[in-house]
Amino acid sequence: MSTPAPGAPTAPAPLQGTALVLGTISLSLATFMNVLDSSIANVSLPAIAGDLGVSPVQGTWVITSFGVANAISVPLTGWLTQRFGAVRLFTTSVLLFVLASWLCGFAHSLEMLIVARVFQGLVAGPMIPLSQTLLLSSYPKHKAGTALALWGMTTLVAPVVGPLLGGWITDNVTWPWIFYINVPVGLFAAGLTWSIYRHRETPIKKLPIDTIGLALLVLWVGSLQVMLDKGKELDWFASGQIQLLAVLAVVGFAVFVVWELTEKHPVVDLRLFARRNFLFGAAVLSVAYGLFFGNVVLLPLWLQQHMGYTATAAGFALAPVGVLAILLSPVAGKKVAVWDPRWMASFAFVMFCVVLTMRSFFTTDTDLATIMVPTILQGAALAFFFIPLTTLTLSGIPPERIAAAAGLSNFVRITAGAMGTSISTTLWENRATLHHSHLVEHIAVGDPVAGQTLSTLQAAGMSYEQALSYLNRLIDQQAFTRAADDIFLASGVLFIVLIAFVWITKRPPKVGAPVDAGGAH
Repeated sequence: MSTPAPGAPTAPAPLQGTALVLGTISLSLATFMNVLDSSIANVSLPAIAGDLGVSPVQGTWVITSFGVANAISVPLTGWLTQRFGAVRLFTTSVLLFVLASWLCGFAHSLEMLIVARVFQGLVAGPMIPLSQTLLLSSYPKHKAGTALALWGMTTLVAPVVGPLLGGWITDNVTWPWIFYINVPVGLFAAGLTWSIYRHRETPIKKLPIDTIGLALLVLWVGSLQVMLDKGKELDWFASGQIQLLAVLAVVGFAVFVVWELTEKHPVVDLRLFARRNFLFGAAVLSVAYGLFFGNVVLLPLWLQQHMGYTATAAGFALAPVGVLAILLSPVAGKKVAVWDPRWMASFAFVMFCVVLTMRSFFTTDTDLATIMVPTILQGAALAFFFIPLTTLTLSGIPPERIAAAAGLSNFVRITAGAMGTSISTTLWENRATLHHSHLVEHIAVGDPVAGQTLSTLQAAGMSYEQALSYLNRLIDQQAFTRAADDIFLASGVLFIVLIAFVWITKRPPKVGAPVDAGGAH
């Protein structure tokens, strides 16, 4: 997403020399910090949940609360930029992100942490699109590709470093430091950005804001996400609270759609969905991102809870995803204007299917090397995922509506990511319960194998209750592993189904392609 300077009479001259280098560093650092924060917490979830006395599934609220708040604030970036100026808004967002990070680390309960993560998500919204906007204004037009390549590397390296750094900090320090490390980085980035860019502020003008549309957006997205997060815990529609949330989500969404289509200055320009490429491009990108992100959260949870991995080891197992992503993304960026982006997206989805099918054969005996192979291959899928699909989505949209279109596309995608996390973890628990009951059926009272196992355990010094508990843990391990395999396989099949919808879009003309400012986030 890019938020151009609104009606600027003359664009500032490109930066040169040291100012250009320092400007690129400051903007990249802020982007790196933001993207890092969306992946660093994944491997730390079991530690956070254990420390705060909640289940790991409840702990996923740490991820989803940030995602939903972030999604809601992204569409406001255009209005906020025109109201306060790009430089002032970006610097303020970074400083508030630092404050929110400190509050996250300081949290002593899940409720406190979720409130801090919501605040962090809200202030993070403008950071990624504005970092790209300011970076592009720093370089001459003919070097825009170089600027975007540098920016893209930052957003791809952060998800690699995130699991490794998060795992190491969780195991060797304490989990609050995954948030505290943002404080010095953010303060340095904000200070450097302000010192270089404060004289390059974009023009400011007062525009009306669609407060009713914004309130409805918060209502229906928030209700839907809380319903998905709390559903398992409250036995879904047997609970009056879930029923109320469902009604609020459905009615809120319906009123929101009607209001936004009739409002003169809508917070979300829903008329963009009348365009075939935008409708199917945004839908495919969002569903695919929801599948991808749900699996990204699920894998470290399974490794740590049921495979005995430390947070560091789980991070190490996830980190190689960046190798092929970093190597192949420049190729995808250069070739998207030459090759048919529909073929590129189809290749990405086939690769995702291959990766997830390989993971669906994981067992409790699978070693680290076997776990890392599909992770490495996933990098190739990521490289051909965001850029071609964003190119298809934004194809044919007039320049003055690109910012609104990119904002709406990012909003839908980030929301889908948060919901994908909730749905995948809920389905994982449900499938594990089913597998557990099936496995227990084979261990009937008087079963000779179970009896012999219990006798062996008791002979090793365990009491009968301890032996039963140990046997139950083994069954749990098998049940959750089979459940994870089910989610992996079903996700792989859905990626193949999505290919059909990619081909409903029209091929864009062979020209320079836009790049998604929130792609790797």
